[in-house]
Amino acid sequence: MKKVICSEKAPGAIGPYSQAIEANGMVFVSGQLPINAATGEMPDGIEAQTHQSLENMKHILETAELTMADVVKTTVFLQDMSLFAGMNGIYASYFDGEFPARSAFAVKALPKDALVEIECIAAR
Repeated sequence: MKKVICSEKAPGAIGPYSQAIEANGMVFVSGQLPINAATGEMPDGIEAQTHQSLENMKHILETAELTMADVVKTTVFLQDMSLFAGMNGIYASYFDGEFPARSAFAVKALPKDALVEIECIAAR
């Protein structure tokens, strides 16, 4: 059985997908663009965009009654690998020592010309 997870504190899906799906004790959070749900705006710079993407992910996890400590895997999509260090510094601050497994990729382009998009899997 699967359950749709949706937070009003994170931007709504911009296509035919859910913010997150829970199945068998696992929560799969779709890629989060750095869009502020309240304003619809995207901040400038990789640090601010990473922070916003992770805040969106955090809000969705909270709706599922989970925290960042429950995240077991993330995937980070970057507009360019030269942005990695800026992303990595902010990313590290969202986890308390026990970091999840992670993949990071440079991609040709991201929706809305974002610099970063982050998805995750969390476990109960």
